[in-house]
Amino acid sequence: METCFDFSKCEKDFKVYVYPVQERVSESYSKILVSIQDSKYYTKNPEEACIFILSIDTLDRDVLSQNFAKDIQSKIDRLSLWNNGKNHLIFNLYSGTWPDYSPNLDFDIGEAMLAKSSISVHKFRPGFDISFPLIGKDHPHKGGERGHLYISMNNIPPLRYYLLAFKGKRYLTGIGSETRNSLYHIHNGEEIVLLTTCRHGKSWQKKARELNDTRCDVDNKEYDRYDYRKLLTNATFCLVPRGRRLGSFRFLESLQAGCIPFLLSNGWELPFSEVIDWTKVAVWGDERLLFQVPSIVRSLSHPEILVLRQQTQFLWEAYFSSMDKIVLTTLEILRDRVNRHFARNSVIWNTFPGGLSILPGYTAFHHTYPFFYQQDGTKPTNKFTAVIYATSPVLLSSAPLFRLIRTIAKSTNVHKILVVWHCDVAPPPAYQWPADLGVPILVKTKIIKSVNARFYLYSELEMDAVFNFDEDTLVTTDEIDFAFSVWQEFPDRIVGFAARSHFWDESKNMWSYTSKYTNEYSMILTGASVYHKYYHYLYTNSIFNSAIQVVEQTQNCEDILMNFLVSHVTKLPPIKVTHRKIYRESMQVSINRTTGMADAVKFRERQTCMSTFVNLFGHMPLIRSKARMDPLLFKDPVSNLRKKYRQIEVI
Repeated sequence: METCFDFSKCEKDFKVYVYPVQERVSESYSKILVSIQDSKYYTKNPEEACIFILSIDTLDRDVLSQNFAKDIQSKIDRLSLWNNGKNHLIFNLYSGTWPDYSPNLDFDIGEAMLAKSSISVHKFRPGFDISFPLIGKDHPHKGGERGHLYISMNNIPPLRYYLLAFKGKRYLTGIGSETRNSLYHIHNGEEIVLLTTCRHGKSWQKKARELNDTRCDVDNKEYDRYDYRKLLTNATFCLVPRGRRLGSFRFLESLQAGCIPFLLSNGWELPFSEVIDWTKVAVWGDERLLFQVPSIVRSLSHPEILVLRQQTQFLWEAYFSSMDKIVLTTLEILRDRVNRHFARNSVIWNTFPGGLSILPGYTAFHHTYPFFYQQDGTKPTNKFTAVIYATSPVLLSSAPLFRLIRTIAKSTNVHKILVVWHCDVAPPPAYQWPADLGVPILVKTKIIKSVNARFYLYSELEMDAVFNFDEDTLVTTDEIDFAFSVWQEFPDRIVGFAARSHFWDESKNMWSYTSKYTNEYSMILTGASVYHKYYHYLYTNSIFNSAIQVVEQTQNCEDILMNFLVSHVTKLPPIKVTHRKIYRESMQVSINRTTGMADAVKFRERQTCMSTFVNLFGHMPLIRSKARMDPLLFKDPVSNLRKKYRQIEVI
């Protein structure tokens, strides 16, 4: 990096420029380009760019492939910004063709970095190149499926029906043939099932006699007896031998299935090896020592196997389940290189929720993120900052805003009250605000142009906890204190009072939003909720710009977007606590005094937001829950004087 990269281009900011697309590219490369353009690092101005991405499709350099792009060298030579490849990143999945499958590209990459799959440790330039995962054209662009362990909840027992499994092609000649052609020696058809077929390639029918050997007919018959997907999901270890190239599609498929990869591919630089500790996920064997494989897999204890399987699920969901995550992981690795003082350590990359959810610009201290309190014994601060979103003029001292301020100020846990003033009328002068409360009140007015402003990371948010309120929220001090005490036990969740849910609307074939009262919920309205201030940073620095624009245009749905964000990161539902007041959003046509918007229109907008956000995230991150946290002795037939939160049961 020091000799072939210009760090001065990254001094102001880390931005990525994509050359204008001049010709058709493959579906996979199109996904890569779109993911970069959707990211927060994308810029249309090459003058402010730190990294440059070619619009020329370099993924497939196999001359026999239909996606092979011709005359790349001449196209690169015509680029005025090429500069011998300095600060450029080139993506490649395949290079070379039959019979030698050379790892070299057929054009001069100059000083460019290479994000390449199936790369050898002998060709890989540590700290400069990036080992890229081998992905198929059908790999999801956004979202992606969850790991199979989470879908089936089949964590225990750690052992599955098969101990070791493999089903794939074998090669009778050439590169990759020796290992796969020897697998039948350790296949026993019981706990070790290793199946190969010589039916593959265009020449199979034409040259059947040449490609046949004495085992082909028997192997093909055995091969057809087993379903590939069932083998993956019912095996403890999945063999990942090299093919014609070092990498294999089977590697990511094993991760998703919760099947521990057993690698037989000497010299393969594993994907994102710069940040991922693969020793916590995979098991290695030597291609030259095939007969040691059964004893290696039998030597691992049940606890070791369970830890390995659980880590496969974390890595799959954090970095590999979609093209979006793979591309963002690549960009974040580069960002850590150019901003070394903010670089994430190995613990962050290999611990839930992972490097894509821990943005180093927030803080340099590990223990101040909401996900790590229990790991190192630290606890969140015992105070919260109240943020009140105000949209209505205040004319009387009995106005809802002032009543809410007085209620919040009575809490022993409040540190500061921040009023986000989003109103055409100027806020009241200082002497009219409630006085002698013992809590400072600050009013933010200058930059408030959108409802998104309630989730800005203001410098005044000094405590870990943010308690967000609408100006007309009706809560008691006891309810505030109890909700805060619950949040201290679950600092990575949204904790609040009014719950909402999502459902699949069969008539419209889409996800939709409901405020009906049921035993389940998946969202907490942020008009009265407490959560960690880190989510303010994520809201403004990691969410798709198009999602923020939806909120800007509608001045609605910001609470839905925040719930999407937190559940997407934590893979957990919010938490509802006891509340006296019950209200629902009306679908009847009435005018909201605060916004001037018809309530029915607002409700329909929220329905649309749900569908839009699901498309942007690529999946439905919301998770349903039936849990509700009540205070000790809540509704018990004892004197109210014996209860700590006495106001909660008073209607």
